[in-house]
Amino acid sequence: MTYLAKPKLHHPDLPRNALGYTRRDYEGAISTLCAGCGHDSISASIIQAFFELDVPPHRVAKLSGIGCSSKTPTYFLGNSHGFNSVHGRMPSVLTGAALANRDLIYLGVSGDGDSASIGLGQFAHVLRRNVNMVYIVENNGVYGLTKGQFSATADKGSKSKRGAVNSDEPIDLVLLALALGATFVARGFSGDKAQLVPILKAGLAHSGFAFVDVISPCVTFNDHEGSTKSYAYTREHNVEIVHADFIAPAAAITTEYDPGSVRNVMMHDGSWVRLRKVAENYDPGDRDRAYAYIRDRQKDGEVVTGLLYLSPDSMDMHAQSDTIADALIGLPFEQLCPGNTELQRMQARFR
Repeated sequence: MTYLAKPKLHHPDLPRNALGYTRRDYEGAISTLCAGCGHDSISASIIQAFFELDVPPHRVAKLSGIGCSSKTPTYFLGNSHGFNSVHGRMPSVLTGAALANRDLIYLGVSGDGDSASIGLGQFAHVLRRNVNMVYIVENNGVYGLTKGQFSATADKGSKSKRGAVNSDEPIDLVLLALALGATFVARGFSGDKAQLVPILKAGLAHSGFAFVDVISPCVTFNDHEGSTKSYAYTREHNVEIVHADFIAPAAAITTEYDPGSVRNVMMHDGSWVRLRKVAENYDPGDRDRAYAYIRDRQKDGEVVTGLLYLSPDSMDMHAQSDTIADALIGLPFEQLCPGNTELQRMQARFR
Protein backbone atom coordinates (compact mmCIF):
# COMPACT_ATOMS: atom_id res chain seq x y z
CA MET A 1 0.00 0.00 0.00
CA THR A 2 3.00 2.33 0.37
CA TYR A 3 2.93 3.14 -3.33
CA LEU A 4 -0.60 4.55 -3.04
CA ALA A 5 -0.74 8.26 -2.35
CA LYS A 6 -3.60 9.83 -0.46
CA PRO A 7 -5.69 12.20 -2.59
CA LYS A 8 -4.69 15.82 -2.09
CA LEU A 9 -8.17 17.19 -2.76
CA HIS A 10 -10.44 17.66 0.28
CA HIS A 11 -14.19 17.79 0.37
CA PRO A 12 -15.16 21.50 0.59
CA ASP A 13 -17.53 20.86 3.50
CA LEU A 14 -14.96 19.26 5.82
CA PRO A 15 -14.88 21.01 9.24
CA ARG A 16 -11.96 23.40 9.74
CA ASN A 17 -10.21 24.48 12.93
CA ALA A 18 -9.11 27.99 13.89
CA LEU A 19 -6.11 27.75 11.55
CA GLY A 20 -8.30 26.85 8.59
CA TYR A 21 -6.99 23.28 8.49
CA THR A 22 -9.16 20.21 8.12
CA ARG A 23 -8.56 16.94 9.94
CA ARG A 24 -7.08 15.60 6.69
CA ASP A 25 -4.26 18.15 6.99
CA TYR A 26 -3.10 16.35 10.15
CA GLU A 27 -2.98 12.90 8.56
CA GLY A 28 0.09 11.14 7.17
CA ALA A 29 0.72 8.28 4.75
CA ILE A 30 -1.57 5.28 4.31
CA SER A 31 -1.00 2.81 7.13
CA THR A 32 0.75 -0.47 6.33
CA LEU A 33 -0.15 -2.04 9.70
CA CYS A 34 -2.50 -5.02 9.96
CA ALA A 35 -6.19 -4.32 9.41
CA GLY A 36 -7.81 -3.64 12.76
CA CYS A 37 -4.52 -2.84 14.54
CA GLY A 38 -5.09 -0.80 17.68
CA HIS A 39 -2.11 1.38 16.76
CA ASP A 40 -4.07 2.90 13.88
CA SER A 41 -6.79 3.92 16.35
CA ILE A 42 -4.12 5.68 18.44
CA SER A 43 -2.93 7.53 15.33
CA ALA A 44 -6.51 8.65 14.71
CA SER A 45 -6.72 9.98 18.28
CA ILE A 46 -3.43 11.86 17.88
CA ILE A 47 -4.70 13.42 14.65
CA GLN A 48 -7.94 14.46 16.35
CA ALA A 49 -6.14 15.93 19.38
CA PHE A 50 -3.82 18.15 17.32
CA PHE A 51 -6.68 19.19 15.05
CA GLU A 52 -8.84 20.24 18.00
CA LEU A 53 -5.94 22.09 19.67
CA ASP A 54 -5.32 24.13 16.49
CA VAL A 55 -1.62 23.20 16.49
CA PRO A 56 0.33 24.16 13.35
CA PRO A 57 1.82 20.85 12.11
CA HIS A 58 5.23 22.42 11.45
CA ARG A 59 5.60 23.13 15.19
CA VAL A 60 5.55 19.42 16.03
CA ALA A 61 8.55 17.08 16.20
CA LYS A 62 7.62 13.38 16.34
CA LEU A 63 10.28 10.81 17.20
CA SER A 64 10.22 7.02 17.53
CA GLY A 65 12.42 3.94 17.94
CA ILE A 66 11.91 0.51 16.38
CA GLY A 67 8.81 -1.69 16.21
CA CYS A 68 5.25 -1.66 14.88
CA SER A 69 4.48 1.28 17.17
CA SER A 70 7.50 3.21 15.95
CA LYS A 71 6.21 3.01 12.37
CA THR A 72 3.05 4.91 13.26
CA PRO A 73 4.45 8.49 13.15
CA THR A 74 4.47 8.02 9.37
CA TYR A 75 0.67 7.77 9.50
CA PHE A 76 -0.07 11.09 11.25
CA LEU A 77 1.09 14.72 11.03
CA GLY A 78 2.69 14.30 7.63
CA ASN A 79 3.70 17.98 7.57
CA SER A 80 5.59 17.91 10.88
CA HIS A 81 9.23 17.18 11.68
CA GLY A 82 10.06 13.49 12.16
CA PHE A 83 12.97 11.28 13.20
CA ASN A 84 12.99 7.48 13.43
CA SER A 85 15.87 6.55 15.75
CA VAL A 86 17.37 3.18 16.73
CA HIS A 87 15.80 0.60 19.06
CA GLY A 88 15.15 2.01 22.52
CA ARG A 89 17.13 5.23 21.94
CA MET A 90 14.31 7.61 21.04
CA PRO A 91 14.39 9.37 24.48
CA SER A 92 18.03 10.48 24.22
CA VAL A 93 17.62 11.69 20.63
CA LEU A 94 14.50 13.63 21.62
CA THR A 95 16.28 15.09 24.66
CA GLY A 96 19.03 16.43 22.43
CA ALA A 97 16.50 17.96 20.05
CA ALA A 98 14.60 19.55 22.94
CA LEU A 99 17.82 21.06 24.35
CA ALA A 100 18.60 22.55 20.95
CA ASN A 101 15.13 23.96 20.27
CA ARG A 102 12.54 24.29 23.01
CA ASP A 103 10.05 26.00 20.66
CA LEU A 104 8.87 22.74 19.11
CA ILE A 105 6.19 20.45 20.56
CA TYR A 106 7.80 17.05 21.15
CA LEU A 107 5.93 13.79 20.74
CA GLY A 108 7.65 10.47 21.40
CA VAL A 109 5.97 7.28 20.17
CA SER A 110 7.23 3.95 21.44
CA GLY A 111 6.10 0.40 22.19
CA ASP A 112 6.25 -2.01 25.10
CA GLY A 113 9.34 -3.68 23.61
CA ASP A 114 11.02 -0.40 22.66
CA SER A 115 10.45 1.14 26.12
CA ALA A 116 10.13 -1.75 28.61
CA SER A 117 12.98 -3.91 27.29
CA ILE A 118 15.95 -2.49 25.39
CA GLY A 119 14.95 1.11 26.10
CA LEU A 120 14.01 0.77 29.79
CA GLY A 121 17.05 2.71 30.99
CA GLN A 122 16.42 5.53 28.51
CA PHE A 123 12.75 5.64 29.52
CA ALA A 124 13.72 6.04 33.17
CA HIS A 125 16.13 8.91 32.57
CA VAL A 126 14.01 10.96 30.17
CA LEU A 127 11.27 10.67 32.80
CA ARG A 128 13.39 11.79 35.77
CA ARG A 129 14.76 14.74 33.75
CA ASN A 130 11.13 15.80 33.13
CA VAL A 131 11.73 16.55 29.45
CA ASN A 132 8.84 18.59 28.08
CA MET A 133 7.20 16.00 25.83
CA VAL A 134 4.31 13.57 25.44
CA TYR A 135 5.61 10.00 25.63
CA ILE A 136 3.13 7.47 24.19
CA VAL A 137 3.64 3.71 24.62
CA GLU A 138 1.47 1.64 22.29
CA ASN A 139 1.27 -1.40 24.53
CA ASN A 140 0.17 -4.80 23.15
CA GLY A 141 2.29 -7.17 25.27
CA VAL A 142 3.98 -8.82 22.28
CA TYR A 143 6.76 -8.16 19.78
CA GLY A 144 4.47 -7.74 16.82
CA LEU A 145 7.28 -6.92 14.38
CA THR A 146 9.14 -10.18 15.14
CA LYS A 147 6.21 -12.61 15.21
CA GLY A 148 4.56 -12.18 18.59
CA GLN A 149 7.01 -13.16 21.32
CA PHE A 150 6.18 -12.02 24.85
CA SER A 151 7.25 -8.48 25.63
CA ALA A 152 8.24 -7.29 29.09
CA THR A 153 4.68 -6.04 29.73
CA ALA A 154 3.03 -9.42 29.06
CA ASP A 155 1.08 -10.68 32.07
CA LYS A 156 2.45 -13.67 33.93
CA GLY A 157 0.48 -16.78 32.99
CA SER A 158 -0.71 -15.40 29.66
CA LYS A 159 -0.44 -17.63 26.56
CA SER A 160 1.23 -16.75 23.32
CA LYS A 161 -0.16 -17.49 19.88
CA ARG A 162 1.82 -20.75 19.93
CA GLY A 163 0.48 -21.75 23.34
CA ALA A 164 3.57 -20.96 25.44
CA VAL A 165 2.86 -19.71 28.94
CA ASN A 166 4.65 -16.57 30.12
CA SER A 167 6.49 -17.29 33.38
CA ASP A 168 8.07 -13.84 33.85
CA GLU A 169 6.74 -11.05 36.04
CA PRO A 170 5.42 -8.11 33.98
CA ILE A 171 6.76 -4.58 34.01
CA ASP A 172 3.90 -2.15 34.58
CA LEU A 173 5.10 1.09 33.00
CA VAL A 174 2.43 3.17 34.75
CA LEU A 175 3.53 1.97 38.20
CA LEU A 176 7.17 2.44 37.18
CA ALA A 177 6.47 6.00 36.00
CA LEU A 178 4.79 6.80 39.32
CA ALA A 179 7.67 5.27 41.29
CA LEU A 180 10.28 7.23 39.32
CA GLY A 181 8.52 10.57 39.85
CA ALA A 182 6.69 11.25 36.58
CA THR A 183 4.68 14.49 36.70
CA PHE A 184 1.87 13.31 34.39
CA VAL A 185 0.72 9.69 34.16
CA ALA A 186 -2.26 8.33 32.24
CA ARG A 187 -3.46 5.08 30.71
CA GLY A 188 -5.89 4.65 27.85
CA PHE A 189 -7.32 2.04 25.53
CA SER A 190 -6.83 2.42 21.79
CA GLY A 191 -10.51 1.69 21.12
CA ASP A 192 -11.83 4.34 23.53
CA LYS A 193 -11.25 7.48 21.48
CA ALA A 194 -13.64 9.54 23.63
CA GLN A 195 -11.25 9.09 26.57
CA LEU A 196 -7.91 8.99 24.75
CA VAL A 197 -8.25 12.28 22.84
CA PRO A 198 -8.77 14.39 26.02
CA ILE A 199 -5.86 12.57 27.71
CA LEU A 200 -3.57 13.46 24.79
CA LYS A 201 -4.74 17.06 24.82
CA ALA A 202 -4.06 17.29 28.57
CA GLY A 203 -0.61 15.79 28.06
CA LEU A 204 0.22 18.32 25.35
CA ALA A 205 -0.79 21.15 27.69
CA HIS A 206 1.37 19.80 30.53
CA SER A 207 4.73 21.44 31.26
CA GLY A 208 7.10 18.49 31.58
CA PHE A 209 7.09 14.77 30.88
CA ALA A 210 3.58 13.47 30.10
CA PHE A 211 3.42 9.67 30.00
CA VAL A 212 0.48 7.94 28.30
CA ASP A 213 0.38 4.13 28.29
CA VAL A 214 -2.19 2.92 25.74
CA ILE A 215 -3.42 -0.68 25.70
CA SER A 216 -3.47 -1.55 21.99
CA PRO A 217 -4.52 -5.08 20.88
CA CYS A 218 -2.43 -6.94 18.30
CA VAL A 219 -4.94 -8.54 15.95
CA THR A 220 -2.39 -10.72 14.17
CA PHE A 221 -0.80 -12.56 17.11
CA ASN A 222 -3.92 -13.26 19.13
CA ASP A 223 -4.50 -16.48 17.17
CA HIS A 224 -4.07 -19.70 19.15
CA GLU A 225 -1.90 -22.72 18.47
CA GLY A 226 -3.64 -25.79 17.16
CA SER A 227 -5.91 -24.05 14.66
CA THR A 228 -5.56 -25.40 11.15
CA LYS A 229 -6.39 -21.95 9.86
CA SER A 230 -3.63 -20.21 11.80
CA TYR A 231 -0.69 -18.65 10.01
CA ALA A 232 1.74 -20.94 11.86
CA TYR A 233 -0.09 -24.11 10.74
CA THR A 234 -0.25 -22.89 7.13
CA ARG A 235 3.47 -22.20 7.01
CA GLU A 236 4.29 -25.56 8.60
CA HIS A 237 2.31 -27.56 6.03
CA ASN A 238 2.97 -25.42 3.00
CA VAL A 239 5.91 -25.81 0.63
CA GLU A 240 7.00 -22.25 0.06
CA ILE A 241 8.60 -21.24 -3.20
CA VAL A 242 8.22 -17.54 -2.56
CA HIS A 243 7.63 -16.40 1.01
CA ALA A 244 4.22 -14.75 1.24
CA ASP A 245 1.71 -14.02 3.92
CA PHE A 246 -1.93 -13.09 4.22
CA ILE A 247 -3.56 -11.20 7.06
CA ALA A 248 -7.32 -11.47 7.10
CA PRO A 249 -9.26 -8.23 7.60
CA ALA A 250 -10.25 -7.63 11.21
CA ALA A 251 -12.47 -5.07 12.85
CA ALA A 252 -10.92 -2.55 15.21
CA ILE A 253 -11.82 -3.11 18.86
CA THR A 254 -13.61 -0.04 20.25
CA THR A 255 -15.54 0.77 23.40
CA GLU A 256 -16.83 3.64 25.53
CA TYR A 257 -17.98 3.60 29.14
CA ASP A 258 -18.84 5.96 32.00
CA PRO A 259 -16.36 7.22 34.65
CA GLY A 260 -16.15 4.90 37.65
CA SER A 261 -17.51 1.91 35.73
CA VAL A 262 -15.95 -1.37 34.56
CA ARG A 263 -16.22 -2.64 30.99
CA ASN A 264 -15.26 -6.13 29.79
CA VAL A 265 -13.77 -5.93 26.28
CA MET A 266 -13.41 -9.10 24.18
CA MET A 267 -10.24 -9.51 22.16
CA HIS A 268 -10.18 -11.22 18.76
CA ASP A 269 -8.96 -14.50 20.29
CA GLY A 270 -11.92 -14.67 22.67
CA SER A 271 -10.01 -13.48 25.73
CA TRP A 272 -11.27 -10.59 27.87
CA VAL A 273 -9.75 -7.39 29.25
CA ARG A 274 -11.47 -5.71 32.21
CA LEU A 275 -11.14 -1.93 31.91
CA ARG A 276 -11.98 0.36 34.83
CA LYS A 277 -12.28 4.08 34.17
CA VAL A 278 -11.38 6.26 37.16
CA ALA A 279 -14.35 7.96 38.83
CA GLU A 280 -14.99 11.67 38.48
CA ASN A 281 -14.06 12.25 42.14
CA TYR A 282 -10.71 10.45 41.72
CA ASP A 283 -7.81 12.65 42.94
CA PRO A 284 -5.00 12.61 40.35
CA GLY A 285 -2.80 14.85 42.55
CA ASP A 286 -1.97 12.09 45.07
CA ARG A 287 0.93 9.97 43.77
CA ASP A 288 0.86 7.41 46.61
CA ARG A 289 -2.91 6.95 46.33
CA ALA A 290 -2.63 6.53 42.55
CA TYR A 291 -0.02 3.79 42.97
CA ALA A 292 -2.09 1.96 45.62
CA TYR A 293 -5.32 2.31 43.61
CA ILE A 294 -3.77 0.73 40.51
CA ARG A 295 -2.33 -2.15 42.53
CA ASP A 296 -5.68 -2.77 44.25
CA ARG A 297 -7.52 -2.90 40.95
CA GLN A 298 -4.90 -5.24 39.47
CA LYS A 299 -5.75 -7.78 42.20
CA ASP A 300 -9.30 -7.86 40.78
CA GLY A 301 -7.96 -8.33 37.24
CA GLU A 302 -8.78 -4.79 36.16
CA VAL A 303 -6.78 -2.34 34.03
CA VAL A 304 -7.31 1.23 35.25
CA THR A 305 -7.60 3.90 32.54
CA GLY A 306 -7.78 7.69 32.66
CA LEU A 307 -5.60 10.48 34.05
CA LEU A 308 -3.89 8.69 36.94
CA TYR A 309 -1.43 11.31 38.23
CA LEU A 310 -0.63 14.96 37.56
CA SER A 311 1.97 16.93 39.52
CA PRO A 312 0.71 20.42 40.45
CA ASP A 313 4.22 21.94 40.55
CA SER A 314 6.00 20.34 37.62
CA MET A 315 9.22 21.98 36.37
CA ASP A 316 10.44 20.75 33.00
CA MET A 317 14.06 20.05 32.03
CA HIS A 318 14.72 23.60 30.82
CA ALA A 319 13.49 25.16 34.07
CA GLN A 320 15.50 22.71 36.18
CA SER A 321 18.70 23.17 34.17
CA ASP A 322 18.26 26.91 33.45
CA THR A 323 18.99 26.43 29.75
CA ILE A 324 19.09 29.24 27.23
CA ALA A 325 15.70 30.13 25.77
CA ASP A 326 16.94 30.66 22.20
CA ALA A 327 17.14 27.78 19.75
CA LEU A 328 20.80 26.81 19.16
CA ILE A 329 20.33 27.10 15.41
CA GLY A 330 19.62 30.82 15.86
CA LEU A 331 22.74 31.63 17.90
CA PRO A 332 25.80 33.18 16.21
CA PHE A 333 28.91 31.05 15.85
CA GLU A 334 30.88 33.21 18.30
CA GLN A 335 28.35 32.46 21.03
CA LEU A 336 28.16 28.73 20.27
CA CYS A 337 31.98 28.42 20.12
CA PRO A 338 33.41 31.22 22.31
CA GLY A 339 36.99 30.03 21.95
CA ASN A 340 39.84 28.65 24.06
CA THR A 341 39.84 31.46 26.65
CA GLU A 342 36.25 30.79 27.67
CA LEU A 343 36.92 27.03 27.68
CA GLN A 344 39.85 27.50 30.06
CA ARG A 345 37.69 29.66 32.35
CA MET A 346 34.97 27.02 32.47
CA GLN A 347 37.47 24.23 33.18
CA ALA A 348 38.99 26.22 36.03
CA ARG A 349 35.65 26.10 37.84
CA PHE A 350 35.96 22.33 38.21
CA ARG A 351 39.55 22.23 39.51
